[in-house]
Amino acid sequence: MYKLIGSRPTRAFRALWMLEELGVPYEHIAAAPRSDEVRAVSPSGKVPVLVDGDAVIPDSMAILTYLADKHGAFTYPAGTPERATQDAWTFRVLDEVDSLLWTAARHSFILPEDQRVPEIKDSLKAEFGRNLDRIADEVTSECLVGDSLTVPDFLLAHCLGWARSAKFPDAPEVLVNYLRHLKARPAFQRAASL
Repeated sequence: MYKLIGSRPTRAFRALWMLEELGVPYEHIAAAPRSDEVRAVSPSGKVPVLVDGDAVIPDSMAILTYLADKHGAFTYPAGTPERATQDAWTFRVLDEVDSLLWTAARHSFILPEDQRVPEIKDSLKAEFGRNLDRIADEVTSECLVGDSLTVPDFLLAHCLGWARSAKFPDAPEVLVNYLRHLKARPAFQRAASL
């Protein structure tokens, strides 16, 4: 059985959602970043961490890719054009959306106060808005890669929710509808209630 360590309001949500979609048994330990429970398996103290037997996998995107590949779900086969498209979306969302939210979080409450630069958040929000506009122009179906849920959908959906709670610019209507569609999935709702 898998063990997922990390509280739901963090990037652990992505992995919780995928585990719920897969319908596999898992144990969830809702530990905070840098807590003793996390450091016992991952010295960095970052969450989430997935434990699968003797394997310890840190980082939400490594976990999503591992689970998708292991179960042959929510991914396209390696070496196919569809997988390249899926990976391109994943890397793009990490670069153009997730990284901006993470930088804003660091300058809001993660870095020591004397290292925070709150003024940086205005430029991050402006860039975020521009990036979402470009992404919205390219979304032509219910999911990022056709009509099937894949790894980058778990990432983008989480980031859109994160952005709302972080008071980032509202997403364009096409992305609001995209998120609404994904949030209606029973597995998403189960993960959100943990």
